[in-house]
Amino acid sequence: MDTSDLSHHISRRFNEDLEALRARVMAMGGFVESQLAKAITSLLEGDSSLGQSVALDDLKVNGMEVAIDEECSRILATRSPTAGDLRVVIAIIKTITDLERIGDEGEKIGLIASRLATMERPENKYREIKHLGRIVSTMVHEALDALARLDADSAFRVAHMDRVVDEEYEAIHRQCITFMMEDPRTIRRVLDVMWVVRSLERIGDHAKNICEYVIYMVHGKDVRHTRLEDIERELRGHRGKSD
Repeated sequence: MDTSDLSHHISRRFNEDLEALRARVMAMGGFVESQLAKAITSLLEGDSSLGQSVALDDLKVNGMEVAIDEECSRILATRSPTAGDLRVVIAIIKTITDLERIGDEGEKIGLIASRLATMERPENKYREIKHLGRIVSTMVHEALDALARLDADSAFRVAHMDRVVDEEYEAIHRQCITFMMEDPRTIRRVLDVMWVVRSLERIGDHAKNICEYVIYMVHGKDVRHTRLEDIERELRGHRGKSD
């Protein structure tokens, strides 16, 4: 085998490693997304056993994170990736941390749901949580879709949704305080609702983080501490010049 054949073989093997790694991340993302859906369902339907099962499955999420992290370390040690490939591995390491934290928040929601199932349900059947949960679930799903397709434009769009989540969270928070002041008997249940919406708000933050890693992978720009509008404007300017 001559040198060119060897380098081609090494490159092909490395690409296969990266694709296998991305597939494992997507499988972890799919599992976490499913857990989030079950956690929200357990709360809305008062299903205590479903909520508990979500909490128990968090160990599986943790195991996935450890396994993928170890594979990333192996690739960094044996393949010495450069430039764009290095960005992909770094972004994956960061992404699985956020996915694990989404799993943690799903576990919290599941545990609270199992507790709320033993209490009297409110007249609105947790309508505010259903609405916020739908927005956050969409963010997680579309962030993972942007990751799968390495679609920076979609990542920007999903990241902007975090503002809607924050606004909804603040509105529900104010509403909960009003409920507790008007009827102190609801305090225990309403406090649990506040913890759930706090978890949903954090999940939105983690979905936004994943979108920022996609933008980093595609454009090589760290956008974590920069206004998204500024980065989008800058990238549009670069595209205009290249055209």
